[in-house]
Order: sequence, then structure tokens, then C-alpha cells
Amino acid sequence: MDFKKRKDLVFIILAGFFVTNALVAELIGGKLVQFFGLFTQSIGIILWPVVFILTDLINEHYGKDGVRKLTYITVGLISYTFILLTIALHIPAVGFSPVGDEVFKTVFGQSQWIIIGSIIAFFFSQLVDVYVFWLFRNRTGGKMIWLRATGSTLVSQLVDTFIVQYIAFVLPGKWKLDEFLVNASWGYAFKLLVAICLIPLIYAGHYAIERFLNKETKTG
Repeated sequence: MDFKKRKDLVFIILAGFFVTNALVAELIGGKLVQFFGLFTQSIGIILWPVVFILTDLINEHYGKDGVRKLTYITVGLISYTFILLTIALHIPAVGFSPVGDEVFKTVFGQSQWIIIGSIIAFFFSQLVDVYVFWLFRNRTGGKMIWLRATGSTLVSQLVDTFIVQYIAFVLPGKWKLDEFLVNASWGYAFKLLVAICLIPLIYAGHYAIERFLNKETKTG
């Protein structure tokens, strides 16, 4: 396997996990849970830290174009999922269906609001993430991975968290404005805390990818 094929394989694997986590987060996002007895969030928030890591790794090894292309693809797939859910919601269930229309609508009807919010928030936050990541990378001469990874997350997730939660929970009337401000602020703080805790995994992922890609070069 040559270097180019290895690099393509790594990108496919990273992209696969990236898209899967984004889509699953949308589908399960209608379920609200309480974290540490302090604040309420969509359960989908537990999957986004994985997206943080993948975004940084793709940024590091495939550059701005790699993240942007994957962002466009993911937005397209989330939009496609939205269309499929809309169609499914309008097809009536048979009387003996284990999942009736009301239950299905309760689960996936709310997910539609989350998907709309996520499409908008995800698109803008990813573009912001790319810009900030490379701003830090260029300023530090490619050093201090932790700084560009955390710095890009600090800014991009501020955009993402407040946009998606406003559209997903305020517009459909699930939260009042004061509830939104409290929960979105806690959600943002939670994402930042997780991002800091995941710094060792970013270094580990970076090391593993570099070793895999350089293996062929050394043996060749």
C-alpha cells in the first residue's frame, strides 16, 4: 500500500466516524437529559466531542479543503436525512405497527427541529473552526497542537451551541428564553471542559496517523 492509498484510507475512516457521529447526534437529540443535576441538554451533546477530535485531526492532516469538503458532504447528508424523516412522518402507520404515528412524531418530529438547527449551526461553526485553527497554526509555526485544537473549539462551539439550541428548543416552544440562556451556557461550558480533557486523545490520534502514514515511506 503506497502513501497516497494510506492517506486516502485514513481520510475515509475519519470521515466515516465524523458523518456517523453527526447523524446519530441529530437522531437522538430530541431526548433531553440532566447533567450533574445542574443543567439540561440534548443527549446528542455526548457525541460531539468525537466530532471535535475528528475535525482537528482532519484539519491537521488534510488541511482546510479536507474539512470544508467533509463539512459540505455532512450538511448534504443531514439534509437528506431531514427529507427522509419528513416523508416518513407523513406516511401513516398500520394499526398493528409497534411504533404508532404519535410516538414516531414525538421522537422524530422534535428531531427535525434539531436537524434544522444543526445544519445551520454546524455549517457556520465548522467554517469558523477551520479559520481559527489555521490562524493559531500559522501563528505558532505548526507547534502547540493543544492551542489550535482548543482555541478553534472555544470559538466554533460558542457559535454552534447557541444557534442549534435556540432553533431546536426555543423556536418550537420547548424552552423559554431564560431557560435557553442558562442551558446553552452550561452546554457550552460542558463542551469546553470535554475539549480540554480530550487533548491527550488528539495527540494520540495525531501520533497514530503520523506513524501509519510514515510507515510506508520508511519501508519503501
